[in-house]
Amino acid sequence: MSLPKNPVVIIPARLAATRLPGKILADIHGEPMIVHVWRRAVESSIGPVVVACAEKEIAEAVEAVGGQAVMTDPRHPSGSDRIFEALSTIDGARSYDAVVNVQGDLPAIDPALIKAVLVPLADGSVDIATLAFEIMDAEEATNPNVVKAVVSVAPGESIGRALNFTRVAVSGGEGPLYHHVGLYAYRRSALERFVALSPGVLEQREKLEQLRAIEAGMVVGVALVDTVPPGVDTPADLEQARAMLEPKDGP
Repeated sequence: MSLPKNPVVIIPARLAATRLPGKILADIHGEPMIVHVWRRAVESSIGPVVVACAEKEIAEAVEAVGGQAVMTDPRHPSGSDRIFEALSTIDGARSYDAVVNVQGDLPAIDPALIKAVLVPLADGSVDIATLAFEIMDAEEATNPNVVKAVVSVAPGESIGRALNFTRVAVSGGEGPLYHHVGLYAYRRSALERFVALSPGVLEQREKLEQLRAIEAGMVVGVALVDTVPPGVDTPADLEQARAMLEPKDGP
């Protein structure tokens, strides 16, 4: 099988945030955070990049640097619903065959990771693709804030299938444990199916939207990577992102 021929990257963005309200527009070296995320997505060079906005202030920030923004219903319960509305708005002709969902709070994400999330879709049986990396820190294995992916992957391979996602420690013999990275690539038909599903039982217990796909029998492919994009959830995270994106002196 081959990769999707015409993917689009959509970044869902809203001002509401529990721990750091308004973080999407937080200043990082003279530009809002969402603009940095948009730039990283453009640098991935996999297709057009669109920001799906809940508020006009976000759209104005993106458009000020030449980006494309689409207004969406601020009441959407999830980023998946937001990107689906944006896709429906920009592509009535249904020309895009895959959608990459990049979270709007990843200003320092490596563009290579955005490209990597498409790779599992080369298998025609895969509906949704995502990323994971091996846990090396024992504390992460028991930290409920670290989402674990239970992945069936052959030794020496870098592509597998997700069997479960959970916040609890995963055990059961020798072998690697995986930290889930919350980037997704959907076949268009899979996204349409996903947003039409009711929340699943396990999804509501674990507060993990991706479990809805597993419960519905959708195939979730996983590409193993060697790094995790640092997200911004707290003031300390924001300072870390500013340090990582500090402009370099000289040519």
